[in-house]
Amino acid sequence: MKKGGLEDKDKAADNPFAALAAFRDALPAGPTPSATLTTSTPASKAAAKGPAKAVVRREKKGRGGKEVTLVEQLELSPASLETWLKDLKGALGCGGVIEGDVIVLQGDLRTRLEPLLKARGVRQVKVSG
Repeated sequence: MKKGGLEDKDKAADNPFAALAAFRDALPAGPTPSATLTTSTPASKAAAKGPAKAVVRREKKGRGGKEVTLVEQLELSPASLETWLKDLKGALGCGGVIEGDVIVLQGDLRTRLEPLLKARGVRQVKVSG
C-alpha cells in the first residue's frame, strides 16, 4: 500500500532512529523520583527562609517627578541584595538599582511586589504610602 508516495517498508528503512530502538533496553536505569525529591528538599527549605521584614513604599520627591518603589529593611548582605535586585527586576519587568541598603525599582510596583517578596520567604511585608 502506498502512502504519501512511499511504501511502508521504505519509510521504516529511511528512519535513522529505528535502529536505536534496540539499544534502549541496554541503557542503565535513571534515578528514582523519590531520591531526587529528598536531595532537593533541604536546599528548598533553606532558600524559602528569607528576611524577617520588608518595608515597601512609593517615592516621587527628588526624582524629577518619576515614581519609584523602595524596598527597605531587608537586612541582607550586599551580594544578596544584588541577587534580589536582579530577580525582582526580571520578575517585574522593570529597572532598578541599589542605594545603600535599599532596593529602588522604577515605577509604582507596590501591589505586584508584596506577593513576590512573600514567595521569596519574607515573613512580614509592610506596604505604605
